[in-house]
Amino acid sequence: MIWKLHNNGELGPGEVVAPDERLGWGKTIGLGAQHVVAMFGATFVFPLLMGLNPQLAVMMSGVSTLVFIIVTKHEVPSYLGSSAAFPGVATAIYAAGGTPSDVSGALFCVGLTLFMCGLIIHFAGSRVIGRILPPVVTGAVVMLIGFNLAPTVAQSYWPKDQWTALVTMIVVVVLSVAPRGFLSRVAIFVAMVFGYVLSWLEDLVLGPITQPDGTIAPRVDWSGVASADWIGLPPVTDLDSWSYVIGPDGAGSYASTNVVGFHLPMFHLAFILLALPVVIALIAENTGHVKAVAEMTGRNLDHQMGRAIATDGATSMLATLAGAGPTTTYAENIGVMAATRVYSTAAYVVAALVAILFGFSPKFGAIISATPSGVLGGICVVLYGMIGLLGAKIWKENRVDFGNPLNLVPVAAGLIIGIGDVSLSFGDDFTLGGIALGTIVTVGVYHLARWLAPRELVKAAGTGVIVDAPGAYRSRPPIPPATRTPDRTGPERP
Repeated sequence: MIWKLHNNGELGPGEVVAPDERLGWGKTIGLGAQHVVAMFGATFVFPLLMGLNPQLAVMMSGVSTLVFIIVTKHEVPSYLGSSAAFPGVATAIYAAGGTPSDVSGALFCVGLTLFMCGLIIHFAGSRVIGRILPPVVTGAVVMLIGFNLAPTVAQSYWPKDQWTALVTMIVVVVLSVAPRGFLSRVAIFVAMVFGYVLSWLEDLVLGPITQPDGTIAPRVDWSGVASADWIGLPPVTDLDSWSYVIGPDGAGSYASTNVVGFHLPMFHLAFILLALPVVIALIAENTGHVKAVAEMTGRNLDHQMGRAIATDGATSMLATLAGAGPTTTYAENIGVMAATRVYSTAAYVVAALVAILFGFSPKFGAIISATPSGVLGGICVVLYGMIGLLGAKIWKENRVDFGNPLNLVPVAAGLIIGIGDVSLSFGDDFTLGGIALGTIVTVGVYHLARWLAPRELVKAAGTGVIVDAPGAYRSRPPIPPATRTPDRTGPERP
């Protein structure tokens, strides 16, 4: 077997399941289902925002995750779903007269560039990226990735059904800390099922709810489920039958009798140059995710850094060749691992296989996509906050000194830009903002400040690499699970 059976398949209080271990298959399937819930919303929504087919994107996310787990040799438990870095790029390409094939071509080139950067990092050594992206920077990137998602909860999910969101949030908290045993490890999935049933009962007893825009609609709408086929593939795109229209509010919509599906990329230099800056954000994002996983598992994963980035680039190329959006490691699923402390890659393999099956079944995809907004709000308000706090954990474990302005000032600027979704326009056709701009500012301004600062200030700040801290940039063998203390995920301190 690829995975060792952890404690005869049982999970005791405070125990940690390593990436190369697994629980019993029943519990592993439950954990995999929870990972599907965590990834599905973003993996489904981002392709819609990019004018691509979400069913195809979900299918390719499963394929990409399997490739990633195999290439990283089961050391980096991560799910690869649709990237949030590209909807703005896609909108700009459509505004310039592009088609889905043009979008796919530009994003294919981004994946190719990311793949080449990963190879350079792999062969040059992780210390290269350690100098470029030290813990003070990677911690900030992880934090702004998590907290940048807060407006999604505050503006989209929570207001549509605030009381259901509040109850679901409380259920997540209670199930995460009160029960002993496996139930606390699948708190997010159980809370989603509870919230789904609660919303259905509310519709029966209280009737439909009034949305913030004044419309009246049921909390659980299964009209799309009823019309969806049980088995089917995404269509093949007929580019002559549709057009993508940008409205006055900047939102895109289709005027077509044929939904976009499988299609081959087309390459135009102007669109490629429009998309390439996102590579910087993707390198930092992947680095932050790998470091977050390293912090949680108590294992040094620096030797996998280049391999992970290159694989993300390769799977992005594969996905865009089929007509889906690029992939990236998912902070949402890292948040699930932080909550469960189960890092088994077996759960990710289950999630990937389920995603591939979803790709063959529009019916099941419609059921998940019909999850009420209030339920998503209650879950995400906890999950996204946990993602952001992983960045603070990286700072703490690496003893980043924020008394030094060289660490404080650049990170402060990048965090506000990323969390506040500040944007920077380059003419009428290209805008950089949110996670991408926050990441670029954090990385670029940090190194600019380091270059300009007095020598004694730079010396006092060091590189941000503390060699004796858990999860720091240091070459050491993996920490076996037996050396971990029962109340934390890191290695036991000597």
